[in-house]
Amino acid sequence: MNLITVDSKQTMRVLPQLVPDTACFRCDVCCRFPEVDSFLRPYFTSSEINDAVAHGIPESFFPDKSGTQVDLVKNTIGEGYFCPAFNSKSGRCGIYDVRPLDCQLYPLALMWDASGREVLLGWDSKCPFMRDAPSSAIREYGERVATFFADEAIVEAIVAHPRLIGRFQEDVVVLKALPHLTVRLGPEPVDPQLRPLTLSDAPRVAKALEQAQVLRHDTPAAFAFPYHYIWTSLLPYWWMESDHTLFLFAESPDGWFMPLPPLGARPLDQAVEQAFVLMRSWNGPSPVSRIENVMASQRNLLECDGIQFRQKEGDYLYSVGALAALAGDHYKSQRALCNRAAREQAITSVPYRADYQADCALLYRRWAEQKRRGNLDQMGKLLLEDAEMAHALVFQEHERIGLSGTVLRVNHDIAAYTFGYWLTPQTWCILLEVADRSIPGLAQWVFRETCRTAMSQGAVYINAMDDAGLPGLRAAKLAYRPSAVLDAWVITRMTT
Repeated sequence: MNLITVDSKQTMRVLPQLVPDTACFRCDVCCRFPEVDSFLRPYFTSSEINDAVAHGIPESFFPDKSGTQVDLVKNTIGEGYFCPAFNSKSGRCGIYDVRPLDCQLYPLALMWDASGREVLLGWDSKCPFMRDAPSSAIREYGERVATFFADEAIVEAIVAHPRLIGRFQEDVVVLKALPHLTVRLGPEPVDPQLRPLTLSDAPRVAKALEQAQVLRHDTPAAFAFPYHYIWTSLLPYWWMESDHTLFLFAESPDGWFMPLPPLGARPLDQAVEQAFVLMRSWNGPSPVSRIENVMASQRNLLECDGIQFRQKEGDYLYSVGALAALAGDHYKSQRALCNRAAREQAITSVPYRADYQADCALLYRRWAEQKRRGNLDQMGKLLLEDAEMAHALVFQEHERIGLSGTVLRVNHDIAAYTFGYWLTPQTWCILLEVADRSIPGLAQWVFRETCRTAMSQGAVYINAMDDAGLPGLRAAKLAYRPSAVLDAWVITRMTT
């Protein structure tokens, strides 16, 4: 494991490593270059240059002290060139503990796709170790490393040093697209009014929600900044304002869509018409142009020729008092499981802290594997893969996103975590909840305790999100007897 820092203001974070030191010492690929001006030379940021100089690398090897690729030294006993930090006799790096991010990433690499429009994370097939490593291990490693590039501070640092993103290489095998970086470093958006959704936009979204007067106890959980921001680790999100109305867009591989109806004081039907005009201009005739999470109260305003409605999975809304008590025969099974967990385990809960990040990430992967071994269909497995980046972003930025988190320990080990937010002063939304499935009753115990805590803080309702169309999750949510399953629709507009 290694600590990374991209600039002098960046908090140190742990970057996992896959290739063992013993393999690196035997390797004849890294730190060696065929040409003096090789485009593969490592890039050093200003902070990394300072660290390298402090560890003995002469300043003369860095042409631009604000950030540059390092100059190379000629191999005096053979062909090619070396990094000046490389000791050819020992095969070791002389500044290993402060080596730049560019080197720490290897054999992974950041690069543009062939079109130069999208930032990708891939692995270099020139690395002998990676050629022999199981593909499943490489994919898992790539997922873990990709979570670091969902961190807003790291994104900002790379934006300040865009040359950390290399050019496309055919022998680098693509593992993951990195929309957080693409949206900040890629080509100009299709419309100059569009702005990437960042953490600093949370107050703007909150103001638009207030102006739209849509927040009630039975409003879907999607009408909140955290609900969408955590998925910017998977898809680029953009926003624009027009006539005092906020339009939120997501850019999928298939095209542009709106994850929420327009928000503001402007008449909704007029704003929706403008939204479809914009999406048609970007998507052409593609059916991907759509607006999601239209509420029942909004549908009445949009019933007109040309608008088509498709009902989507609705959020499950519960009375917090019922879930906190679990009284009566209806909750007999859940109550018994909670009692078993309390009887068999020593469970303690504490507020989430940043130093729990690594343990929570390990728990997510263990929980996801437990889910995969169960009766999970292909869609469920894909959702698990997508969600890992979202959870990682929450671990890193939960306070700035507007989330409150709790971790649960069983015999001193982190075995569960939950994160949520206040949709209204009376409605607590459970955004994420993970519990080790090998511990009987733990998931039920966590859910009950979350509801009890929310009730003590003034909650009347619990919104447990939708079931994503997964039959097992639907059955589990229905077993808790929701007071309502909130209606919501996806709307499209017929083209003439």
